[in-house]
Amino acid sequence: MIRGYGVARSKPWHVDDELWAVIEPLLPQVERRPRHPGRKRHPDRLVFQGILFVLHTGIAWEHLPQELGFGFGMTCWRRLAEWTGAGVWPRLHEVLLAKLRGANALDFSRAAVDGSHIRALRGLAKTGRSPVDRGKTGSKHHLITDATSIPLAATLTGGDRNDVTQLIPLLEAVPPVRGKRGRPRRRPDVVLGDRGYDHDKYRRLVWDRGVKPVIARRGTEHGSGLGTQRCVVERAFAHLHWFRRLRIRWVHEPPTWPLLPSL
Repeated sequence: MIRGYGVARSKPWHVDDELWAVIEPLLPQVERRPRHPGRKRHPDRLVFQGILFVLHTGIAWEHLPQELGFGFGMTCWRRLAEWTGAGVWPRLHEVLLAKLRGANALDFSRAAVDGSHIRALRGLAKTGRSPVDRGKTGSKHHLITDATSIPLAATLTGGDRNDVTQLIPLLEAVPPVRGKRGRPRRRPDVVLGDRGYDHDKYRRLVWDRGVKPVIARRGTEHGSGLGTQRCVVERAFAHLHWFRRLRIRWVHEPPTWPLLPSL
């Protein structure tokens, strides 16, 4: 979840009242048919927490402990697919970003980009031989954050794709962020990148979008201080991959968040 509207670190699957008040209106309403009532639908809030529990622990859906009260694991899996199909996650992301911007907790003065390799099993799409994992098949999460490490957008590619190829897609994927008077904000003032983004063609493309690229040059000495500003995106990856099930892509998994599409 986005920092500022998150969950308790001791129980990251617990959704408090404030966060649930934001989520609940975005969920599709399902009416029970009077003539065929069937089994009572398990409460959405409990199912939502069950989804977070599976994502955090990395257990199989069918192993979700019943004593937690979150319902059956496959119920959580189906509800996740249902909400994904209804477009809940992109809307939730935009609503949370707007609330954070309205509270002056979102900083567009600069953004940072980076990529992170993950494992991918059983021949999923968007995979490739990972150069950092002995050539094993893997994928890559590419992430852009604001100056305080709040995720703005993400893309998914094969593990053999260069980070620089996702620089423009990341900038284009940032949603229009409301929360204040005037036009929604979509572009940071500056984007920071490491040497993997060192390409003059992409610098020009970033400039064309009204954003200043600050990207380390290959062959230059370390110690420029850029890393101290870029650490926000590495911290965001640490928070996201703290949910174990986001570190490995499995077959037949529905997408779990707009920031990590097509997991």
